[in-house]
Amino acid sequence: MSALVLALAAGAVIGLALGALGGGGSVLAVPALIYLLGFTPVAATTAALVIVALTSATALTAHARDGHVRWGAGLLFAAAGIGPAMLGSALAAHLPAGALQAAFATVAAVAAVRMLRPAGDAEATRSIRPGHAAAAGAGLGAVTGVLGVGGGFLAVPALVGVLGLRMREAVGTSLLVITVNSLAALGLRVGTVDRLDWSVVGPFAGAAVLGAWDGRRLASKAKAKTLQQVFALALLAVAAFMFIDAVV
Repeated sequence: MSALVLALAAGAVIGLALGALGGGGSVLAVPALIYLLGFTPVAATTAALVIVALTSATALTAHARDGHVRWGAGLLFAAAGIGPAMLGSALAAHLPAGALQAAFATVAAVAAVRMLRPAGDAEATRSIRPGHAAAAGAGLGAVTGVLGVGGGFLAVPALVGVLGLRMREAVGTSLLVITVNSLAALGLRVGTVDRLDWSVVGPFAGAAVLGAWDGRRLASKAKAKTLQQVFALALLAVAAFMFIDAVV
């Protein structure tokens, strides 16, 4: 199967995940770029940031039109992660490929387990505690910078469990956080972006953007809990494969 077809197929799946769940795109993008398209772990994390930044920004506009974005909470959460995302991005360039891959697999597994045990939808949105938002946002930013993930698969549980947002608000708001964190992490990788294989990254990103629109429609029709559980099981399988590959 050609690289173009693989890139289009993977991009569509990742866009669906971002549009429907408000996260999860980059945690699938990185292994897809490594195992299907032959990218190195460092190049894959950079390419994933480009793809996810474009896709999440597109999906954000659709969720914002539906009134599912809490701008104040999202910007506070995202702002706290900008510095850690940039520092993490600088650190990633000095980590061995195996260590980066194992760390990615570990974070993906933790996220999958967390998603299988969802915090549940809040009955009413609680008042936002700035300290909690800043701490959670900083931790998420660091993960984004080091591992090249937008962090939505961690942001959604945090926005629900820590900040008390309803699930649909958390999905929409996480896209704002992902966009800001991804762009911040790319800020320190801008010199390497031109070395990416854009004949692969371009179609990948385009398919992901289109998939994100379908993902938003899917989220409005399917139960959020069901989507989350299916995605978590797939994520757990990917994490196991990546960890075994990193240590063997």
